Amino acid sequence: MGKVLVKIRLTNLFDLGAQHRKLSKAKPRVVQVEALVDIGATRLYLKPSVIRALGLEKVDTVISQTTNGLKRRTVYESVRLEVDGRRGDFNVVDIGENVPNLLGQIPLEYLGFVVDAKNQKLIPNPEHGDKQMSEEY
Repeated sequence: MGKVLVKIRLTNLFDLGAQHRKLSKAKPRVVQVEALVDIGATRLYLKPSVIRALGLEKVDTVISQTTNGLKRRTVYESVRLEVDGRRGDFNVVDIGENVPNLLGQIPLEYLGFVVDAKNQKLIPNPEHGDKQMSEEY
């Protein structure tokens, strides 16, 4: 499978909540970036520069299994992730500045996307038609 790159829109979820509750008149911090679709990754991984631009705060740490062994990573507050008109709210895990932002399996499943390896692109899950749908078995 070749590289699958997508444009993603990220919004600081705390900012959205403050605006919705009329606690702030400031516009939510929003960033649009490119991400590598990585079905071997679990979560949404963002570069430190993107995390700073969104103003996200640290909330936890997690141990990640990488090709170079175990690595402690920082987990940050949630963002609203939008891809091709679909959206969901996800915590962010940091990744090195020298690697791509990564869109992992959990966000892909939640948003209802699968990888079309032949055409190297994301497509809606054919089993769900053109709808974002959860599977609950």
